[in-house]
Amino acid sequence: MEWSPGPGIKVLGVALTDDDGWIVSAAGPESGICPDCGRRTRNRHRWFNRSLQDLPVQGKAVTVKLRLSRWRCAHQNCERQTFSERLPTIASPYARRTRRVSEIVRLLGHSAGGRPGERLMRRLGMLVSDDTILRQLKRDAALAHCDARIRVVGIDVWSWRRSWRYGTIIVDLERRSVVDILGDRSVASAARWLEQHPSVEDRQPRPMRAVRTSCSRGCAASASNR
Repeated sequence: MEWSPGPGIKVLGVALTDDDGWIVSAAGPESGICPDCGRRTRNRHRWFNRSLQDLPVQGKAVTVKLRLSRWRCAHQNCERQTFSERLPTIASPYARRTRRVSEIVRLLGHSAGGRPGERLMRRLGMLVSDDTILRQLKRDAALAHCDARIRVVGIDVWSWRRSWRYGTIIVDLERRSVVDILGDRSVASAARWLEQHPSVEDRQPRPMRAVRTSCSRGCAASASNR
């Protein structure tokens, strides 16, 4: 049976606990690569431990007790003196679950929701609360929003204080989320924002003369840059 959570991990032992779960003791690689200079080193600074929830075995929960290293960089001119061992193919930094468990949590959370997903995960041998499922969904949505290109936007007037101060709100119409709020509703501000986001392909402004003019100027600027 393959107990290793990923490449480069050496399994030291497997034990069945009193609460009917599996504990996998494992250790990380024998060397590390500096993220700044890229030089490999075997000069260990200290050990540290991570506990990761992994896929269940025969309906029983599996916890990986992973012993990792913090290394000293071997390059004298490198600004980074020490660095911790990162395993991006196995788990995200500071995560309590392996990536393959996190992927199941995400899929079940999208399809079933919080509490139904929690009950189904429990039946599968993975103890994850409904709050954890929802937090991961929100975290993944935020990351996807940051990495996504903005293509279609809607522009409208935003009221900071009614009849007193107004701005401009810009909404991503594909994801139905607010992208930005400008401090005023001037033509120059909207046109400047459109020039800073060349990925925008379609502008759907509110039927206002000022905003319509700003979008026309932004479109013209984008066309001239292309």
